[in-house]
Amino acid sequence: MRRTSASSGANKKASGGGVSEDGRAENAPAGAREFGALDGVTAFLGLRWENPETVRLEIRPELINAGGLLSGVVTYALVDYCMGSTLWAQTSEEERIATISISINYIQTATEGEIVCRTVLDRRNRTTAVLRSDVHHEDGRLLVTAIGSYTIFPARRPGSDPARTRAGGR
Repeated sequence: MRRTSASSGANKKASGGGVSEDGRAENAPAGAREFGALDGVTAFLGLRWENPETVRLEIRPELINAGGLLSGVVTYALVDYCMGSTLWAQTSEEERIATISISINYIQTATEGEIVCRTVLDRRNRTTAVLRSDVHHEDGRLLVTAIGSYTIFPARRPGSDPARTRAGGR
């Protein structure tokens, strides 16, 4: 069974709970519900999912660094969450994912307006996936390109002891 939407898959996984009728995490932080966020980080950033492959963000003063520009941390997080939701939509209930690495190229920056990240899943096998993302400003300028790799691994079974697994099953 494949997940088909960010709200049914990503929200449920990240929040550890269910998803409300409007597709938002039921037990996400209060601020997260305003944005349809997955967790406190996405709530603070104000990430908004259009679909699993497309995430939007409105630039606010809190996201501007000391140099007066959009912080690179913000666009990195946008890319990581968008890549994660893109891959998450292609996993089964028995699979989990984690970022291995992301290589990001900062081409231009912005100080106001909306930015959008779009991600493409280039390759997925049983244990790894490779994705690429572009971040554009609402005026059409390309701000960021990125490639990322993720690991895909089995979900822990309820009651399993991770310490036993590390100790060779003893």
